[in-house]
Amino acid sequence: MKATLTKLALATSLVFGAAATAHADNNFAGFTWGQTSNNIQKSSALNANQGNPNFDSVINNESTWGIRAGQQNDVGRYYATYEYISGSNDGLKLRQQNLLGSYDAFLPLNENGTKLFGGGTLGLVKLEQNSPGVSRDTNVGYAAGLQAGLLQEVNENASIEGGYRYLRTNASTEFAPHGEGKVGSLDLHSSGQWYLGANYKF
Repeated sequence: MKATLTKLALATSLVFGAAATAHADNNFAGFTWGQTSNNIQKSSALNANQGNPNFDSVINNESTWGIRAGQQNDVGRYYATYEYISGSNDGLKLRQQNLLGSYDAFLPLNENGTKLFGGGTLGLVKLEQNSPGVSRDTNVGYAAGLQAGLLQEVNENASIEGGYRYLRTNASTEFAPHGEGKVGSLDLHSSGQWYLGANYKF
């Protein structure tokens, strides 16, 4: 795990460093709101001991809030994002936090500041299993993904956007009801998120 995180940090630094030297950059900050759905993979032991619990429905179109900051220029942007998601369903509860580094390339569509964007993301995902009657368990895994969308400049400093991001992760937690011990595990295989965002350059 330590070696993976080291490689992740190095790759992120190289991407950001290359982007930073390409053009003059403007700082920006913003926030996002979206809806996230997760693909959870469960161990066979968890299915057998708990009657095949439906963890996919716990974080399914759940509201997701995020803040981000970075730098951008005419050809692209690089930025860091923090996001928070939680959900509960049928006696199951999960909490997810994302810390991500991303780079997007811009494709201008017209002279009115409309741009397509697309790029890649690397980062960390913290998954917490906190269902009632079950011991809380937390794990931090790595994430890699892609995103794309449409950005519209409102004026010289402000812009709005909408997009979609897909992440693959390896975060996992154990499931241990009180008094029973571990009965299985679950893995966060992937996350998909539709989102809206607003940004301000300064």
